[in-house]
Amino acid sequence: MKRYAVITSSAVAAALLLSGCGSDAGPNSAAPDTGTQAATQSAPGTGAAPADAAFAQAMIPHHDQAVNMSQMMLAKDGVDPDVRKLAEDIKAAQGPEIETMHGWLEAWGQPTMMAGGSDHSSHSSMSGMMSDADLGKLKSAQGTDASRMFLEQMVEHHEGAITMAEQEAANGSDPDAVELAKKVVADQQAEIDKMKDLLAGL
Repeated sequence: MKRYAVITSSAVAAALLLSGCGSDAGPNSAAPDTGTQAATQSAPGTGAAPADAAFAQAMIPHHDQAVNMSQMMLAKDGVDPDVRKLAEDIKAAQGPEIETMHGWLEAWGQPTMMAGGSDHSSHSSMSGMMSDADLGKLKSAQGTDASRMFLEQMVEHHEGAITMAEQEAANGSDPDAVELAKKVVADQQAEIDKMKDLLAGL
């Protein structure tokens, strides 16, 4: 892991990263007040920019939720085998990415949570995040209903991740963070295409 100088706070980065975010009410809701979001200002000589820290701080809870949703599916009986394999793949891919982003933030001297956040499961204002009610429905669903609900929710979830990753790819400076953002876009778009095919077959 590269060593970076500490990046001090400003009010710019999270506004760039989370400008397209919705609220619990759904993807068409207004964006949250950016005054409560974490932001950073790069220090001279570092490879990280404001967008890099904000990307990691937002994508960690976003990935956390995807892993949680996948674990719900893996605990159920009667789930479509292809949907179960998808859940396994999402968990296997995003778990290590969470650890990588934690490491970046530690190296940059940044908190792992955005300002105003209480934990990584409560950031439902971010693009594509499911509300507690959505997660409750998924947890209660069984069989084909659970498979269909998981796919529908995860398509929306992935679309939100792609939006955030595209912003990092455009605005970030740290090569590793930009590379991960581009990987998120490619991998999750491929999974969206697969999930839509699975939905058509249910």
